[in-house]
Amino acid sequence: MSLPEKTEKGESLSPTPSNVGQVTDAYAHDAVFGEITEDGPNYRNVGWLGTAVLMMKTQIGLGVLSIPVAFDALGIVPGVIVLIAIATITTWSDYIIGVFKIRHREVYGIDDVGEMLLGKAGRIIMGTAFVLWWMFTAGSGMLGISIGLNAVSDHAVCTAVYVAIAFIVAFVLGSIQTLGRISWIAWVGLSCILTAILVVTVAVGIEDRPASAPTTGVWVSDYKIVNSSESFSKAISAVTTIVFAYAGTPAFFSIASEMRDPRQYNRALFLCQGVVTGFYIVVGVVIYYYCGSYVSSPALGSAGKTVKKVSYGFALPGLIASTLLFVHITGKYIFIRILQGSRHLVANTMIHWSVWLGCTFGVSLAAYIIASAIPVFSDLVSLVGALLGTPMCFHPMAGMWLYDNWSRPNRNWKWTAMVAWCVFVLVSGTFLMIAGTYGSVVSIIDDYKASGGSAAWSCADNSAS
Repeated sequence: MSLPEKTEKGESLSPTPSNVGQVTDAYAHDAVFGEITEDGPNYRNVGWLGTAVLMMKTQIGLGVLSIPVAFDALGIVPGVIVLIAIATITTWSDYIIGVFKIRHREVYGIDDVGEMLLGKAGRIIMGTAFVLWWMFTAGSGMLGISIGLNAVSDHAVCTAVYVAIAFIVAFVLGSIQTLGRISWIAWVGLSCILTAILVVTVAVGIEDRPASAPTTGVWVSDYKIVNSSESFSKAISAVTTIVFAYAGTPAFFSIASEMRDPRQYNRALFLCQGVVTGFYIVVGVVIYYYCGSYVSSPALGSAGKTVKKVSYGFALPGLIASTLLFVHITGKYIFIRILQGSRHLVANTMIHWSVWLGCTFGVSLAAYIIASAIPVFSDLVSLVGALLGTPMCFHPMAGMWLYDNWSRPNRNWKWTAMVAWCVFVLVSGTFLMIAGTYGSVVSIIDDYKASGGSAAWSCADNSAS
């Protein structure tokens, strides 16, 4: 979406198909942000390519680091099938967000959708789930940063200190006011994380054996085409780990709201999903094929010690970019809900800055506590993907399609097929949420009981796995 142009009488035009792509220095009225002026931040300044990069950065970063481990639990063929299935469902969900945003320009977040579907209770439920989801995801990001710092420094200081450093960095950078100003960081972060993963992918094919494999004797990868030996809890946790890798979906509402031209949303979306899916399949298959059951979580530790340092050195900017984006999006959501309708939302006043920094600090602090309390990366990723990611990526979008199309007069076979698809999305999402949460909780309990389990606020090296 672009800023509506100012008429000769000084009135601001609402976006229409004829003026939606125009940009002007005059003031504008936005359905979400209200009056946007030169005295405050321009919340409508992200182009389609910047949108695609922001979309990719909400997905590529944390989730991809656990895909080879998920393939280990499922086997290569089931892993790829599950990944493609989840990619299909989430791409459809993302598409529905763009369609719904065009039809209902006042929608900023998933809580607006909740109120349209279920009333005030829906707003409270979906809004709370959204905030918790991104806080947990930001916590995963801080944990990933601490792993990277441990890897490149040979565990020079206590891990709890590294998590605290991640908290400070995420708060400072996440407090940049608009996504337009953050997009360049997303570019850098995306380039770095892709480079890091490609380094590991190439290295595992060259190295004699993965880092955690036995150091003596002939070693042959024990990868499985289909892994039927894992328990149900491990298998379903692997599925929800893949869900996590695609669970940037709830953030697409916020990203779409800051676009200059919403008509280019689909262009950005399909570029994002195509790159993400292709990259996930290649990385997951290649790393698991060469490492087998000795694949590390996160996957950047799968090659030798030197490659591990190099890959994490590249990955750190990417992990930081992901985490600050999670903090920013969550803080922005709370910020808008507090100041929406007030002049302080779009003006650089003392109240504006106090509320904004309070929101980003609160989100960062909550994420820090989560990262310190559940210090096992793969377990945290799986839990978040199951408990919060699935209902954020599946259920609302099915409800959105039904909301806009249930009363259509021409109920032909296409309409019937789409209703059946929405029911499938709702049922499969509910199953994954319940079963995946159970599997993740069982896995977390097992890890804490095992000798290798890490304690909360631990100083232990979390990059050793």
